Amino acid sequence: MKLLLVEDDTMLGESMQKGLRLAGFVVDRLDQGAHALHALEDHSYDAVVLDLGLPDLDGLDVLARARRAGLTTPVILVTARSAVRDRVDGLNLGADDYLAKPFDLDELVARVHALVRRARGQAQPGIELGGLYVDPVQRLARLHGDELKLTPREFDLLVALARQAGAVLSPVQLRDSLYGLEDEVSSNAVEVHLHHLRKKLGGDWVVNVRGVGYKLVVAA
Repeated sequence: MKLLLVEDDTMLGESMQKGLRLAGFVVDRLDQGAHALHALEDHSYDAVVLDLGLPDLDGLDVLARARRAGLTTPVILVTARSAVRDRVDGLNLGADDYLAKPFDLDELVARVHALVRRARGQAQPGIELGGLYVDPVQRLARLHGDELKLTPREFDLLVALARQAGAVLSPVQLRDSLYGLEDEVSSNAVEVHLHHLRKKLGGDWVVNVRGVGYKLVVAA
């Protein structure tokens, strides 16, 4: 799952990014509102964690511009502002949740997962497809009751495919779900991870649609 974290406080931002990555998220961190708007135009994210007190644009302005541009990605606001008016304005401008500083990182992780589930119409954290079960929160995957031993990249790849089961995802879409802006990615990285994932799943769970991409289907 890929997040955009917009936080200008260096120490706090680095700490949040590290904690969110340890929780299994791919995290791009930016410290200015204008840069965040450009990132949202060029990249796809599962959720946005947005601070209100940014040095160039107010976070509410960033939120308003992003929603006017058609952004439907869940947004959670984090801020030290305590006024009820700020919370109300943020929600009215299209924020999906609000978390006041200081906050516990575990709560932020839980709220992000809940927002993404809600946006995808999922009541439960786990995804069930035939004999395959994937839990992005616990980072657990089982096939016919047996736990799959996956690397972090393989698991993230499986989640990306499972969330849109039946849909064909291009190599670029899959790469973006695995790597952040700061990562150096080899040209065949996605194919290597897919090869290992397909071997561990067995059968025909991951189908290659030649010239287009890959999709996850329920194997016979």
